[in-house]
Amino acid sequence: MDSGIDWHTARALLEWQLEMGVDETLSETPVDRFAEHSAQRAAAEAKKAAVAVAHPDAAPPAQADPVQEAEAAARGARDLDALREALAAYPHCALKKGARSLVFCDGVPGSRVMIVGEAPGREEDLQAKPFVGRAGQLLDRMLAPIGLARTENVYITNVLPWRPPQNRDPKPDEIAMLLPFLKRHIELAAPEILVIVGNISCQALLGRRGITRLRGQWTEAEARPALPIFHPAYLLRNPAAKREAWADMLALQARLRRPS
Repeated sequence: MDSGIDWHTARALLEWQLEMGVDETLSETPVDRFAEHSAQRAAAEAKKAAVAVAHPDAAPPAQADPVQEAEAAARGARDLDALREALAAYPHCALKKGARSLVFCDGVPGSRVMIVGEAPGREEDLQAKPFVGRAGQLLDRMLAPIGLARTENVYITNVLPWRPPQNRDPKPDEIAMLLPFLKRHIELAAPEILVIVGNISCQALLGRRGITRLRGQWTEAEARPALPIFHPAYLLRNPAAKREAWADMLALQARLRRPS
């Protein structure tokens, strides 16, 4: 059967679907996920009721606090390797179930500059490194003229270490439970300057959004000078903003050249 779509168009459509996070095709037989969820919930309620009948005087199990557990796990990490292991073992973030990789870091620990992005995308999830897709390649090109490179003198991480489905924005509860790990990450990496990339990162570290107002304005985060900048993915969609992004790179260069 002739679909009327040429080979190049079909390939472009397929690549677009992959970029959006599609990783499997639909089954011929529909699956009622709502029915599955209802059945699982009913089974859980039945089990809880059976336990209550068998042990009427037993106290209800304490509910875990994801943020408190994250804080405890992060505090217990004495170095970056231990922090990576603590993050991998953390059980409360559902994002890890749908992600291929834990995207922890790239670059050189101990660098003067630490870049904090938002969350991994498709390429980052595949390679288990932050900023390796088109946006990451643009970030590398932005840093190179001011003498910075991830292979030499930059350290990079994200607010979230796991890719959200379809690259959606992280939810507030996801940010809250993973923020203790990010703060400990910054403490252990010990950068001189933070570069905060995009709205989600500003929300996590500054408690504010509105990157068009925040970018280029020096502030403080985690007791360090911090510079919010546009996310490179935004610059790919809005090339006119590259002029402002270049001004931000020059501001970063000037700060690095300032005498200690």
